[in-house]
Amino acid sequence: MNEFLITIFSFPTVIYTVILFVAVLYWLCAAFGLLDLELLDVDASGLEGQLHAHAEHSFAETFAGILLRLGLNGVPVTIVVTLIAIIGWLVSYYLSYLELMLFGYGWLRFLLGIPILLVSLYLAVMATAQLIKPLRKLFAKAEQYIEKKILGQTAVVRSSKVDRVSGEVNFDDGGAGLILKVRSASDQEFVRGDRVVLLEYNAAEHFYRVISEHEFLGKPSA
Repeated sequence: MNEFLITIFSFPTVIYTVILFVAVLYWLCAAFGLLDLELLDVDASGLEGQLHAHAEHSFAETFAGILLRLGLNGVPVTIVVTLIAIIGWLVSYYLSYLELMLFGYGWLRFLLGIPILLVSLYLAVMATAQLIKPLRKLFAKAEQYIEKKILGQTAVVRSSKVDRVSGEVNFDDGGAGLILKVRSASDQEFVRGDRVVLLEYNAAEHFYRVISEHEFLGKPSA
């Protein structure tokens, strides 16, 4: 147990330990609606022909371009980061544990930690790129199916607010339910618990425009 704790809180495994802790905290908060699932999301679609079109890019565009080149596009970035953290943690832990058994607690462990970090990160990225290949098709098909099925349907706001730039809703599909990215179709803002109607789908940016249920039904607001 002592060696386990020393390993996971020593360089370089401690880096993955921290990222995993943040990832678990993020998923727990997202599950309870305390954070938007899209908080870290970026879209790499449509960048293939744009990577060299401009000399300058925003951070989001640059990050999306990196994901695209590494084959990490097509699924939410939160899934990508979580998978890299899990795989990197496992590789780094076992390599660091082996290093601990061979070299003990000396200063050499810290020098060897640098190549361990690089190797574990490379293997984690490559493994994640392979793991998400089947997920990419599933996300694309699910997105197309959902778009056709739910336009004109009512959903309930789950994020703290929905405005023209951010927001999420819960949609009751008769099963476990869906969490969808949405934007207000007007300057009106909605808060958690408000009922809205999914009006149209923005395929380029992967979100739905919504209006209030009262407005959609032609009724005066309460």
